Parts: sequence; C-alpha cells; structure tokens
Amino acid sequence: MSWLILVIAGLFETVWAVAMKYSEGLTRLRPTLLMVVAMAISLWLLAFALRTLPLGTAYAVWTGIGALGTVIYGMVFLGETVSLLRMLFIAMILGGIIGLKVVSSRESGAEKTEQGQPVRPESETGNHTTRSR
Repeated sequence: MSWLILVIAGLFETVWAVAMKYSEGLTRLRPTLLMVVAMAISLWLLAFALRTLPLGTAYAVWTGIGALGTVIYGMVFLGETVSLLRMLFIAMILGGIIGLKVVSSRESGAEKTEQGQPVRPESETGNHTTRSR
C-alpha cells in the first residue's frame, strides 16, 4: 500500500511542476493555486509513505516519478525535443525506480527492521560523558 501511495505522490509532484510552468512565475492565480494544492498533497502522501518505506528509497522514487512525468509531459504537450539519447536517459531513470523497488522488496523480506517505529536519533553534539580516574 505504501508503494501505491508513493507513486500517487510522485504523480502529484508532476502536477505541481507542470502547474508551476503554467503559472508564469507565480503570476497566474489558477495554476499557482493548483501548484500549491498539488504540492501539499504530494508532500503529505510522501510523508505518509515514509512511515513504512526507507527514506532514501522513497525520496529517490518520488523525485524520479516527478522527473519522468515532467519530462514526458514536456515532450508530449510542450514540444520539447525527443531524441534517442533523451529516451535512453528517461529509461535509465525508470530503471532506477524499478531497481529501487525490487531491491527494497528483497531487503524488507530478508530482514525485519523497525521502520514503523518512531526515529530516535542519537545525540550528534559529541557531548559524551567520560569518567576520570
């Protein structure tokens, strides 16, 4: 279920990026409002997916879906260049997304982690108590 939510979050990332293009520098109200709403939905869904998915994997997949969506939209609807090299790099992004999903599925099946537990970071200040003799 988290993966489906993550994909939908990535699609909303595409929506807000495209809406940003049509907002003409945030000067047009409707595209700007659409951008803000889609951005909020996208981030909310990403945050929800992060409750069970690894941070690095989820973020990379989310941004990858957004990048794919915007590049494809640009080529199909905005007349951006379609070339063999461009298609190759798009395929590489897609391959990375699929690869992360496959690797993530294997890792979660092979080992049990506490991904559903709240994160309790250790102190990073370097203030450690030492005993003097």
